[in-house]
Amino acid sequence: MAGRVVLIAGATSASGAAVARALTSAGAAVVAVGTRSDALEALRTSVPGVTTHTCDLSDHGAVVSLAAAIHDSVGPVDGLVHLVGGWRGGGGLAGQSDEDWDFFDRGFRTLRNTTRVFDDDLVASPAGRLAIVSSTAVDSPTAGGANYAAAKAAADAWVRAVAQGFRKRAPQAAAAIFVVRALDGLEERLGYEVVRLWSAAPADVNGARLPISPSAQPPAAQLPAAPLPRMNQ
Repeated sequence: MAGRVVLIAGATSASGAAVARALTSAGAAVVAVGTRSDALEALRTSVPGVTTHTCDLSDHGAVVSLAAAIHDSVGPVDGLVHLVGGWRGGGGLAGQSDEDWDFFDRGFRTLRNTTRVFDDDLVASPAGRLAIVSSTAVDSPTAGGANYAAAKAAADAWVRAVAQGFRKRAPQAAAAIFVVRALDGLEERLGYEVVRLWSAAPADVNGARLPISPSAQPPAAQLPAAPLPRMNQ
């Protein structure tokens, strides 16, 4: 990881902080992006060495400007970890409000914008990596979580499309989807698995849906070195 530049989109969550700590500990230069300057300042204090940028990633033009600023300061990125999102829902199918859908749609737009803008960086990198966090709801959707599951399914499909592009243009790159039922309590494990993407063979993780579950989480000192198993596509 030494010398790799990794952008974390949606970096001010607990998972963002955990991933930032794992990446910096591995020697990467981390660029943390969020919308709240106070939260980014707190992250910079808790994870020394992290560079932060405030940006509305749902605005394509703002992402283009962000990329120019990152290129000027630290150079092209070798990794993009997309953590923008959250859960909202309930109330059965009738409870799937337009407001909730707009929330999820904004998260999906940030994924589309960042992957399109930084695609050339990841393709040109000797070890480009893209990672998102998806949900078991994609395979087992419920009426009360229909908005959420549909948005996650769209993100899954988008990342697998990125993976197909990598196979054609950059076989040294990989786009992976980490799948959880709930991320709470698995933040440190996520950070470990993100770092591990760079030691995995690209073909083993490109386009893969990689499950992370509490039952599979040993103590940190005993975390396995073998790649996570793929889920059925």
